Amino acid sequence: MFTGLVQGVGRLLSRARRGADARLRFAIDAAGFDDLQVGESIAVDGACLTVVAADAAAAVFVIDVSPETLAMTTLGELDIGAPVNLERALRASDRIGGHLVSGHIDGIGRIVSIAATPGAQRWHIDTPPALLRYIATKGSICVDGVSLTVNAVDAQGCEVMLIPHTLAQTRFAKAAVGDAVNLEVDMIARYLERLLEARDQA
Repeated sequence: MFTGLVQGVGRLLSRARRGADARLRFAIDAAGFDDLQVGESIAVDGACLTVVAADAAAAVFVIDVSPETLAMTTLGELDIGAPVNLERALRASDRIGGHLVSGHIDGIGRIVSIAATPGAQRWHIDTPPALLRYIATKGSICVDGVSLTVNAVDAQGCEVMLIPHTLAQTRFAKAAVGDAVNLEVDMIARYLERLLEARDQA
């Protein structure tokens, strides 16, 4: 479980195919990861993955990515050297400053516009139609592992606002129109839909 508050930025160092799977090796360009442990969960651009090797001295960790994750996320298309948002798993004593995030990506969106506003950027993200029903104005959405508030929703996607702090602390400072992003909708919306379906079937 995560909160959508990015703790650092990493870089893809290498990718090796292992049958249908892939092994990805990342450098960590941030403090707070020196005690990363094998078996620990870590969110990489919002996708919950397991650390299979870690070298604290070199600030490097390795993950294995399944075919499902490669198909459902942007991880399989990352260029070597590409930056990624990183968050370690939530501890029971942590503050939840964003919203509860599972790290299970629902689909891939695409940035279709970035508009500069006084002190912020307004992004419009093209969103898979199947996900739009879970997105509500003033609700939460996780974009590449970052918890954001939805400003507006239309037939094509959703709009979010990024403040300077978010841009400075994430890989989003280098984002551009056309970039693909991992999306996770608010899990409460999914559970509510399932509960209503069960009620209607009773």
